[in-house]
Amino acid sequence: MGRPRKRAFPVENVRRYLEPGPILLLTSAYDGERDVMTLGWHTVMEFSPSLVGCVISRANHSHHLVRSSSQCVLNLPGEALLDTAVRIGNCSGSERDKFAEFGLSARAGSKVAAPRLLDCHACFECQLFDDALVERYDFFIFEVVAAQVIPGPPPRTFHYRGEGEFMLSGESVDRRALFEPWML
Repeated sequence: MGRPRKRAFPVENVRRYLEPGPILLLTSAYDGERDVMTLGWHTVMEFSPSLVGCVISRANHSHHLVRSSSQCVLNLPGEALLDTAVRIGNCSGSERDKFAEFGLSARAGSKVAAPRLLDCHACFECQLFDDALVERYDFFIFEVVAAQVIPGPPPRTFHYRGEGEFMLSGESVDRRALFEPWML
């Protein structure tokens, strides 16, 4: 029995295999305005300082708020907020108050002006660390300056696979014994 044969695949759809991590709800605030957007394009870049890179399209209202304030909060929703996250991603905060429309509970950040979402399992308050790639790629590099997480096991998160399809996180598998201690 041989290996299945690979076949050509459209390069514009590779995101169906490479989306980096769970969907986040990015909150921002500036000059009396606030917004929440659905974010799928992010990556951990460094451990200490804790750096996270995010692509925030300039077509999003949040881009202006983040660019102006140099801050945001990356909120990690669980499975219960999947439909809400899709709906948030389908509309613009320049036209409506998404917090009110979607019944989101927010509280001021402890170190940034952007609000934290109480509905989410974790909130990572971020300050802009490097904006060298913003003009060319809309790629912001943030430093996480404060974090709040509900103790206990993480929730089932959801990951976008493109074309309206999501994957839910599943069973955790412990392989700590295979790691060198300095790699944990």
